[in-house]
Amino acid sequence: MVSSLVFKNTFLLFVLLIVSCGSSIKIKEETKNYTKTTIKNLFQTVKTGAANFDAYLPLLKDKKVGIVTNQTGILPNKTHLVDFFLEKNIAIQTIFAPEHGFRGTADAGEHVVDGKDYKIGLPIISLYGDNKKPSSEQLAGIEILVFDLQDVGARFYTYISSLHYIMEACAENNIPLLILDRPNPNISTVDGPILEKEFTSFVGMHPVPVLHGMTIGEYAQMINGEKWLKQGIQCQLTVIPCLNYNRNLNYSLPVKPSPNLPNDQAVALYASLCLFEGTNVSVGRGTEKQFQIYGSPYLPNNTFSFIPKPNLGAKNPLHNGVKCFGEDLTTQTKLNQLELKWLLKAYNSTLDKAKFFNSFFTKLVGTKNLQRQIENGISEKEIRESWKDGLQKFKKMNAKYLIY
Repeated sequence: MVSSLVFKNTFLLFVLLIVSCGSSIKIKEETKNYTKTTIKNLFQTVKTGAANFDAYLPLLKDKKVGIVTNQTGILPNKTHLVDFFLEKNIAIQTIFAPEHGFRGTADAGEHVVDGKDYKIGLPIISLYGDNKKPSSEQLAGIEILVFDLQDVGARFYTYISSLHYIMEACAENNIPLLILDRPNPNISTVDGPILEKEFTSFVGMHPVPVLHGMTIGEYAQMINGEKWLKQGIQCQLTVIPCLNYNRNLNYSLPVKPSPNLPNDQAVALYASLCLFEGTNVSVGRGTEKQFQIYGSPYLPNNTFSFIPKPNLGAKNPLHNGVKCFGEDLTTQTKLNQLELKWLLKAYNSTLDKAKFFNSFFTKLVGTKNLQRQIENGISEKEIRESWKDGLQKFKKMNAKYLIY
């Protein structure tokens, strides 16, 4: 009896999935190319904004559309949103690509040139480098702009910086912005120092903690509501929400959001280990365990070591060809805070503390205070205590913009 009920419910869920996608394709055709893992994911109840078709397709009908996306802009069956739009005869004019490019293969910080996509032939404009905000000329003829990028919930992950400039350009050119929301894999954590205005940069544009605990749609509503765009302007914003999603759900990303975040473990550790990018310690770029290990030639020789070498996403990694000693965190359990213990451990054991930090550290953390605290031997408990008031104020402010 129980097994019969489970079968009926599973079958009903599958039928609902097919119907909700507006598909006339037979079930066999719909599933023949899926791996076991992908088939399992089909039965997850969470739907991204991109899969919430009925909520946004009518808004795009007979419109000239621009789209901001990359390799993360996919549907449950792994079809890319751009391909789906073309199948639906939506008139895409231009693709705008963030850091790492439309296909998501460029190194961190690598310049990506404008051009045409080699597969679909549509014009692509890079929003990384000198041109971070679309110009009026680049937006000419576009009647609505769609934004679909997978964020990871960290202030210095630059997709939310691109979001800021997209919103500003839309406001200046009177173009509606449609955000297809996606879950934040680190949504349960709000932690870290609040960025101070004087340290605003492309890796930190807003007064939020390192881990902000918001989806990109919620974040956009906060940018608008707090009037963080130039001169307090606001854009005409519509957020298409995820369905059946809440802040207690774990969400596994179906595709890596950037070249050096290859799996869920890297995504979970990213915010904590990224602090090392402002030091002389490698976070595993140039290995197959990016953001899951850390090490340096200047740390004590211990049982774990690795040698960074050029690979996809790291053409010239830190300490290229040099043995680094450190720690393997691939089996680290899920974090519930911005973890400082590895940073403190590395600083306290490095050969030359004067050479440990570089100028990028302050940009990443958004304040000079953390480096001073570490150099002055302030305990982790006291450091966390110094964040408390800022975090409380942020949580009170951001509560106005939460969807889930």
